[in-house]
Amino acid sequence: MDQSVSQSQHVDLLVLPETNLILVASVIEPLRAANRIAGHALYTWTIFSPDGEAIETKSGIPIPVAGPFRPQRETAPLFVLSSYSWERSATSQLRMLLSQTARHREVMAGIESGSWLLAETSLLDNFSATTHWEDFEDFAAAYPQVTMVRERFVIDGKRITTGGSLPTLDLMLELIRRAHGYSLALEVSRLFIYEQERTRGDLLQVPAIGNMRILDARVGAAVKLMAETVEAPLTLARLARRVGVSARHLQDLFKEAMGVAPHEHYLALRLNAARRKVIETRMEFADIAAIAGFNSSSSFSRSYRAHYRESPSETRRRLKLKI
Repeated sequence: MDQSVSQSQHVDLLVLPETNLILVASVIEPLRAANRIAGHALYTWTIFSPDGEAIETKSGIPIPVAGPFRPQRETAPLFVLSSYSWERSATSQLRMLLSQTARHREVMAGIESGSWLLAETSLLDNFSATTHWEDFEDFAAAYPQVTMVRERFVIDGKRITTGGSLPTLDLMLELIRRAHGYSLALEVSRLFIYEQERTRGDLLQVPAIGNMRILDARVGAAVKLMAETVEAPLTLARLARRVGVSARHLQDLFKEAMGVAPHEHYLALRLNAARRKVIETRMEFADIAAIAGFNSSSSFSRSYRAHYRESPSETRRRLKLKI
């Protein structure tokens, strides 16, 4: 799903009856949040049901759909979402439609029990996959041709599978990261702040991206320090001393837990904070540069353009904000 920031990625969703509302939201809401943060439509989506009727979720809240799933030669990624009783929807017609559309789709994703439908249609044969932990053993026994992996989500070439609602949120953050970079994925994650741990009586809000769920306590402390020192960034050596490890060890721990080097995370925090000021206020760019810890407006502008592929003034112009 890699693409240029300037392009819009369309996604089709096939939602089966009895799907949990939170599962649908776990796919759509990160995409909506990415659009909001970016200031333009990075993602669009269309929701289908097998018969074109609104989906009655398990919570009783219906989800409107664009119509019945009747694909032609669409190439957009297709996400198949299901929570309960997927077998009732696995008609010969639907399996045939999935087999046909798979010839053209760049990606097919089985979200939670949607993985069962893909496997039943032989679309996971010789791929690695996962599913909800309650069904893992039964799934492995039913489809020995699928290599089962105990992960929250699995991306194996043109096939994607997830093990539940929060793992699906993890997946969407990872797809956003791959397509649009760590900074945007981090900001989407911080918008949800769904990973929290209590330390010394304070609520430490630690965003999670991709498969990263459990932070080393020292990495967690470093992340918290970074968030508190955006205006006056600490050097890696000072940061490491504050959390009680060497700079090299902190780099290794950070890379293992977060998937990026400390300076990348720090810069993403600072630039995301600056971007919010660019979009939401009329502050002078020099003042924004200062509160984001940059020595000058020129260094801020260079970093901003490198990350967002436009200057701060271009962002404001594009969003029609008056300075």
